[in-house]
Amino acid sequence: MPVVMKYLFALALLTATVGARAQGVLTFEQDLHDFGAVPEGTQATHEFRFKNTGNQPVVIANVQASCGCTTPDWTKTPVLPGKSGMVRAVYSSAGRPGVFNKTVTVSSNAAESAKVLTIKGNVLTKEELRKALTPAELARAPRLEIEGPEHDFGRLEMGQQLSARFVVRNAGKSPLVLGALTSGCYCAGYKTPPAPIAPGQRAAVDIVYAPHQLGALADAVTVHSNAATGDAKLTLRATVVRTLAPESLVKESSTAVPFK
Repeated sequence: MPVVMKYLFALALLTATVGARAQGVLTFEQDLHDFGAVPEGTQATHEFRFKNTGNQPVVIANVQASCGCTTPDWTKTPVLPGKSGMVRAVYSSAGRPGVFNKTVTVSSNAAESAKVLTIKGNVLTKEELRKALTPAELARAPRLEIEGPEHDFGRLEMGQQLSARFVVRNAGKSPLVLGALTSGCYCAGYKTPPAPIAPGQRAAVDIVYAPHQLGALADAVTVHSNAATGDAKLTLRATVVRTLAPESLVKESSTAVPFK
C-alpha cells in the first residue's frame, strides 16, 4: 500500500475512534428513591440529579413514566459537559393506598440512550398513618383547617370557569403540604400549586370550579394533605344555566326577521 494511502487510512481510523468516544454521559447520583411512608392524597416528589461526565452536550428528548400516576419533568436545555441537570418524578397518591414501585425512563443522546430510574414507597391511609405515629409524633404533625369551607358562585353559564379563594390554616406543629383535590364531579382543581404552609400560619388557596351539568349544584370537594388528623371538605355551589344572556335577546336571536 502506498505511503499516502497508509496515511489516509490511519487518519480515517483515528477520526472514527475519536468520534466514537465523543459523547455525553449522564451520571446520576442515584437511580432509585424510596419515599417510605407516604400519606394518601399527597404528591410524593423527588429530583434525580445528574452530571454530564462526557465530552459532548446531552439533550433529554423525553421522560416516560410507567403509569399515568407519575408525572415527570426534566431539564429541557442542553446539558454541557461538566454541568448538572435533573429529572423530577411526582407520584400522585390520591386514591392509591398500598405499596408502589414505578419506573421513569429517560431517553437522550447520551452514551446510555435509555436510562431507567425507579421510585417506590408505601401509601398509607389516614387511619394507617395515625396508627404508625407515636403520640409524640402525632402531636407534632400538621393539622389542616379551612376557614369558611363553602362558596356560592351564584349563576354560572355552562362552560364558564371561575375560581374562589379559601383560607387554609396549619394548626399543627410541622409544615402542612396540600395534596390533590378529589370530587365526584371532577370539576375542581388548584389555580396554581399551593406552597407548603408553616406551623401556625395561614395561606390563601385559589380553587377553580368548572361544573359540567345544568341546575342548582352543591359539589363536595376533598382537600388531601399530609395531615394525619384527616383531610378537609369544601362545598362549591352554583346555579348553572345554558346562557346568561338576557331572555329577550335570546328570543330575538332565534326569531326570523323578514326583509323590509
